[in-house]
Amino acid sequence: MTMSISDASTDMKNTSETQPYQTMRGHHYYVVGVAHLHDEWHIVTCAWDGTLRLWDRESGAQIGNDWRDDGDDARVCTIALSPNGMTLASGSADGTMRLWDVEMKKVIAKWTGRTRLSYSVCWSANGKHVASGFNDGTMKMWNVESGETGLGPIKTGHKRVYAVVYSPDISKIAMGGSDEDAIKIWDARTGELLSTLRQDSRVWSLAWTLDQKKYGCKPEKTWSRHRPVTA
Repeated sequence: MTMSISDASTDMKNTSETQPYQTMRGHHYYVVGVAHLHDEWHIVTCAWDGTLRLWDRESGAQIGNDWRDDGDDARVCTIALSPNGMTLASGSADGTMRLWDVEMKKVIAKWTGRTRLSYSVCWSANGKHVASGFNDGTMKMWNVESGETGLGPIKTGHKRVYAVVYSPDISKIAMGGSDEDAIKIWDARTGELLSTLRQDSRVWSLAWTLDQKKYGCKPEKTWSRHRPVTA
């Protein structure tokens, strides 16, 4: 298919005129995380106001009260939904990790032992482990059933770890961060560093392709530099 310059201009114009499907308002500070629930009609957000909130995607209305861990106002910095859609993992500014029951909207597990802000959190595909990256340059992984440390804390070489993500077969963990501008691939069982893929700026987010041979990364400064990197 051939696209003319006028066609391209029209496409750009249409894109610029696209309006948001819905706008949700209610948080009192930065909204830093979003999780789509498996029913496709509801989303959960987290913010630096220390809360999680459930929203109706169609109406934009908040459903029920704010989700808050009693007695703790630490800002919530990241969330991730479990593979079965029943549990949310969250990381806070005080380093505490929490598991939330989506149906009950309550904390069902709390893991401490870190004192620095958690920038990222991810689940293994089998739902048995949760990993998180912190702003002291470490990564740690927990066993969901026991709450015990499964791996780490690993000193990654980054000043801050902004992105942590399991490979689809859960054999590896990819991470990116600052001050050592690279994607690093670790063995998820042993914590051994397997490879280092250099970038020209810090990496904010990561995703694996299903064949596990490529990754997508978002370096600092501009989305136009988003590109796949071959292992």
